[in-house]
Amino acid sequence: MMTDRREFIHAAGVFAAAAALRPRTAHGLSSPDTTAVVASTLQGGPVPKKLLILGGTGFIGPHMVRYAVERGHEVTIFTRGRSQADIPDVEHLIGDRNDDLSALEGRSWDVVLDNNARDYRWVQLSTELLRDATQQYIFVSSISAYNTGSGGYDFADRVLLEPIIDEDFTRFAPTPDWRDGNDAPYGLTKALGENISHDVFPGRATIVRPGLIVGPGDATDRFTYWPVRIDEGGEVLAPGNPMHANQIIDQRDLTEWIVRMAETGTTGNFNATGPAARLSMAEMLYGIRAITAKPVKFTWVPEDFLSAQEVAPWRDLPAWIPGDALMYVDVRRAVDAGLTFRALATTARDTMAWNATRPEEVRTNRRAGMSRERERVLLDAWHRHAPA
Repeated sequence: MMTDRREFIHAAGVFAAAAALRPRTAHGLSSPDTTAVVASTLQGGPVPKKLLILGGTGFIGPHMVRYAVERGHEVTIFTRGRSQADIPDVEHLIGDRNDDLSALEGRSWDVVLDNNARDYRWVQLSTELLRDATQQYIFVSSISAYNTGSGGYDFADRVLLEPIIDEDFTRFAPTPDWRDGNDAPYGLTKALGENISHDVFPGRATIVRPGLIVGPGDATDRFTYWPVRIDEGGEVLAPGNPMHANQIIDQRDLTEWIVRMAETGTTGNFNATGPAARLSMAEMLYGIRAITAKPVKFTWVPEDFLSAQEVAPWRDLPAWIPGDALMYVDVRRAVDAGLTFRALATTARDTMAWNATRPEEVRTNRRAGMSRERERVLLDAWHRHAPA
């Protein structure tokens, strides 16, 4: 924090000059080197900003809030008040994104971080209200906004060695019979939210498209299944071709980067999953195995057998859709803009530690992944079926 008004005024002048001289990249985005200068004060920290976080008490919100506060920002969160918000030094406004934004009226913030919009109509309301109340609008979308036409076992024979989806890939669009105000499936609602953000904040919107968000606090169990299962040891059913591509991102890497994007004022569209280099399913599973000393044996069961046994990708075997283009998305633009990744072993270990704090009933009744009994039945069936 600034020690006196003169130092603050001087730093503000440095900030304005740096912003005016900021070079542009081929994508029209701020140069990472320059944004590092823009985001610094004379004392080497980020310039404090007023941040409004729509959400803040779900999965990705709490760490985003804590990180922003730790970096000296003035943080306001807006929620329905149904979840506990026990983070100190944070203003908590109560309302409902469906029909009650009155707590936001007459206020202003430097940046709005919209991280919980599950309905494009929420984005319509918040952007319209806040169009003149903020300099930047960061909308957390999803790679599910891309219309790949894939899913299940459709592309099980495809092994992606290079990403085929970048930020300009085709996204979902309304069908001719769809009308504004109608309900929309998840991929379309995210694409519509992106369009609305850009329309209301031209040149001032940042669209972040995460892939599978994992790590401590993920109650969906879509990644948690694997560290827990592997830590139990024994024979583990591993799905399909070990070389199929896979992508995940630790929620802490994602949220910290989003806060830094708010600090630098960087705008544009970004795919935000990881890691930076290609990750295969085998590398993910063997990387998780590194956190346990228990004996583990992976048995790789082919897709045709799993399909015949009606094993559902993503649900029965989480974090896996064989050959799906959404499991290998180009993230170079985000990496160039400062997205970094912690080690897979760190994410797996911290997820295990968090999982151990959950009630036993919750840990026993996981929301994703097959039961140990079904896994054993499938493995036994595969051993009978597999060629000698």
